[in-house]
Amino acid sequence: MAAAAVRYLRSAGAPTVAGPVEALPRPELRAVGDDERAPVDQAEFRRVLGNFATGVTVVTAPATSGEGDGNGNGDSDGAEQEAGPAGFACQSFSSLSLDPPLVCFMVGRTSTTWPRIARAGVFCVNVLGAHQGELCRGFAVSGADKFAGVVYDAAPVSGSPRLAGAAAWIDCTIHAVHTGGDHLIVVGRVDALGTGDGTDAMTPLLFHKGRFL
Repeated sequence: MAAAAVRYLRSAGAPTVAGPVEALPRPELRAVGDDERAPVDQAEFRRVLGNFATGVTVVTAPATSGEGDGNGNGDSDGAEQEAGPAGFACQSFSSLSLDPPLVCFMVGRTSTTWPRIARAGVFCVNVLGAHQGELCRGFAVSGADKFAGVVYDAAPVSGSPRLAGAAAWIDCTIHAVHTGGDHLIVVGRVDALGTGDGTDAMTPLLFHKGRFL
């Protein structure tokens, strides 16, 4: 698509850039003041944005030595088993760049899973199929061993859990982390990726208006 856009601009006689493009100034990062009002109601924000159907993933990371307890679902997390891998259900995942190959996901700044993933420095995104709704719910709750009874093997580069039956998996190293309001934007550089067996005809698991499709 990018190559097609370049060809179109050239054919249309678009001006070329004579020199390097200067980056925009870094935006000011600050907390909302007590005297400031949120521009929109949070409930209305959720209601309207809920009309955008998203895919569903489980982001996992391998166990690390000396890690504390805690895991979660992105926005609200609770205690879990201290030992073992980490993982949470994540809707806010997207491809980002082809060259270099980058993907990204968003995680709540209060998440207690994120420090464990950050400590590992790597993660695997498991893209769920329509048959994996219950698996997703298991990773979206707190206070339990989320991997109990879950079949998985190790992703080839990071060693993160690669969940059996997933439509696709993307094995990554953390490339950058940016702030985005009450969330963090985690960028991963893709080291390996693939699809599950027989996934060409697999229907993806979708989330829309508060429920799975």
